[in-house]
Amino acid sequence: MASKQSLLLVLAAVAACLLLLPAASAATSVEYCNKGKKYPVKVRGVEIVPDPVQPGQPATFNITASTETTCPATGNFVLSHGQTLPGFTPPGSYTIIMKMLGDNNEELSCISFGFSIGFVASS
Repeated sequence: MASKQSLLLVLAAVAACLLLLPAASAATSVEYCNKGKKYPVKVRGVEIVPDPVQPGQPATFNITASTETTCPATGNFVLSHGQTLPGFTPPGSYTIIMKMLGDNNEELSCISFGFSIGFVASS
């Protein structure tokens, strides 16, 4: 079973890769990495605030999911991750690939979703 710490580490690692994954997908559409796999954690949606994300400003990624396992939770839960991208982050469309791993590195879920980074507002 995954601990909260291991899930947070996965989210932090994913957030560190934001600049490496440009793509042209919709802001909150979620796809499973392996469409035929029965993941124990079912992701229902992703909310990104603000949308589009602004360079140099805090952004929050809320992942709504459910599971039959006992960890990270039984039933419905929300994983939230906050991230402030550097002010020099280029505007455009990006994709995140997020894996939730258990204590023994078993894949509890794997999703990808797109989001946009807006232009920096001039002062």
